[in-house]
Amino acid sequence: MSLETRSILMRANRLFGAALVEANLVNMDQLEAANEKLLEAIANGDSRQSSLLGILAYDMKIIQEGDILQHCVDEHGNGMIELRSYEVNEDLRKTLDPDVCWATWTVPFDREEDFTFVATAYYLSPAVRNYWEKQLGGNILWYGTTMEEIGEFIEKLEADRAARPNA
Repeated sequence: MSLETRSILMRANRLFGAALVEANLVNMDQLEAANEKLLEAIANGDSRQSSLLGILAYDMKIIQEGDILQHCVDEHGNGMIELRSYEVNEDLRKTLDPDVCWATWTVPFDREEDFTFVATAYYLSPAVRNYWEKQLGGNILWYGTTMEEIGEFIEKLEADRAARPNA
């Protein structure tokens, strides 16, 4: 993992955790315990496992992803998207960095005129939103989705690239 990717991963998770506490979705003790596990996962070097949300929802079973997604709909007006029906946009397929997508649990999945459609499980992290806004420029329409769907999308992107290495 590059230094830049590690940096965004750390900021994304730190600010995601703070947002969860601020929204009263987890408490400080739960966050501190999850952060310890997160640091262990990061030390092991696998960005797919280095997710505060994954630790809180699936390892520690403190929160459900659906609660966070519902919060994003209710409090931030986000839409929801099921990525399984989307093919990777050709322009995005060529330019996306899967490591950054894993680190931020976010994928731009389509473009229409001046708009880029972005799906994320980490909308609550200002670091994630700021990173992608700088990367993509223009108008962004944010959608919430699950880690599972983000993971499947990134794996599909990686498989597509492996099948067409020179495309």
